[in-house]
Amino acid sequence: MSTSRPGYALVTGASSGIGAAIAREYARRGVPLILTARRVDRLQALADELRSQVDTQVIAADLADPQAPAGLVTEIERRGLHVRILVNNAGYGVPGRYRVSDWSTHAAFLQVMVAAVCELTWRLLPAIRESGDGRILNVASFAALMPAADGQTLYAPVKSFLFKFSEALSLENADRGVHATALCPGFTRSEFHDVTGTRSKMRVPPRMWLQAADVAHAGIDGNERGRVLVVPGWRYRLLHAIARHLSHRGAMALMARNSKKVRPL
Repeated sequence: MSTSRPGYALVTGASSGIGAAIAREYARRGVPLILTARRVDRLQALADELRSQVDTQVIAADLADPQAPAGLVTEIERRGLHVRILVNNAGYGVPGRYRVSDWSTHAAFLQVMVAAVCELTWRLLPAIRESGDGRILNVASFAALMPAADGQTLYAPVKSFLFKFSEALSLENADRGVHATALCPGFTRSEFHDVTGTRSKMRVPPRMWLQAADVAHAGIDGNERGRVLVVPGWRYRLLHAIARHLSHRGAMALMARNSKKVRPL
């Protein structure tokens, strides 16, 4: 590395679920952390848990606020911290078809899931490149690899963007040893479906649920190995392989038949 400062991993949406699991996995590997999310109490509890392993900083931020990415980076710089790893994990789902929610709901969703991701990456990329072994881990979804489902009007397209964004970042920054990865998990046990109010309405076989800790481990391992796409779980990797051999029309028909099983309309 070209700097003597320790390289921190900034994890957005670190208060629960996959974000918290990623923070715990990095702490286990000895990587110091910057945790950010809206819920300060959750962040502090996680930081208290991890400080016995690594230095852990907490910076509360609501990425639905367009000013939050710049403010977060300003605070990181004020504290003299050097970001080597950026984990764009913050996110959520908006249940129901497109016209069910008002535009302000969709605008906030796009701010968190697209605009904040792009701005944080843009602002932190110089430091990540300077590290010589920088990392960017974008938490996407298996939905990015399939035709969009009925009731996933913005979610699947946004996750597809993260996949393509990761591909471009990987190519652009390989000259400086930077690995960019899209982590595309399937259904994962976390608060995600509780927050959207969809868990009780979903009909997903138990064997298809992943554990957040396993997703985190797979994502970080894949990122360290330079893989641009990581799909955790052999069942999802098999589904991905099968889907790639289906015609687009056939895949769309499959999603039309199964949309109601995974998302209320």
